[in-house]
Formats: sequence, C-alpha cells, structure tokens
Amino acid sequence: MTTAKMQLVQSWLTKAQHDLASARVLADHRPPLRDTAVYHCQQCAEKAVKGYLAFCDDEAERVHDVERLVRQASQYATEFGQWVDVGAQLTPYARIYRYPGYAEEPTAVQVAQAVAVADAFYNFVLAQLPVETHPPQFDVE
Repeated sequence: MTTAKMQLVQSWLTKAQHDLASARVLADHRPPLRDTAVYHCQQCAEKAVKGYLAFCDDEAERVHDVERLVRQASQYATEFGQWVDVGAQLTPYARIYRYPGYAEEPTAVQVAQAVAVADAFYNFVLAQLPVETHPPQFDVE
C-alpha cells in the first residue's frame, strides 16, 4: 500500500473517529444536544465506510446514504451485508434532525442506540482494515 493511500484511508477513519467522539460529547452535554449527536453518528458511519472503499480503490459516490455505501462495500467483503440495516437506520440522520420541520427532537433512547450502532460499525470497519490504516486513539475528556 502506498503512503498516500494509507494516509487517505486513515484520514477518513480519523474523521469518523472524531464524529463518534463528537456524538458522545453532545449526547452527554447538559442539556443534551441530541439532534446534533445523531447527525454525527450518521457521519461516523458514512466516513468509516468511505475509508474502507478508499482502501479498496473504489471512489465512493458523494452521497450521504450509508445503506448504499454499505452495499457498495459488500462487493469487497460480504460481511458488510450484515450492516445494511444499520446503514438504513443511520442514513436519515443526515438530514431529518439537521433542518427544521422534518422531525421532533430524537429521544435519549434513539441517541443511545445511534451511538451504539455507530460505534459498533466503526469498530467493524477498523477490523476489516490493516492496523497501519487505523487512526491513533485519543481520549475524550
């Protein structure tokens, strides 16, 4: 793997990691910022799968549809197929809570579920990739 490719994959994964950390911080904020937290869960999943597609030398479309991107990734690793439902769950969070008039504030349960599935999916994607592409770990204070 070239250095440029490794850096590209790692940069996608770092952005995904930051989105996941942001979701946690926003969910724990007092008062919680739930709408923005679930948005960052969607962003985490989107960027993680785009990092995987970059590793596969597949240029991801400029879409926010995690389900579609997961299906695209399943062409390279069939294990992604088990995450299609997660993609379908997270995809709407790219817009319904970002703009007024689409939905009411998400519940604490919805946020907790979104954070949990985004975390699980992010870690699944990491497990599919060589360690050298993984971003450095950091602690959220």
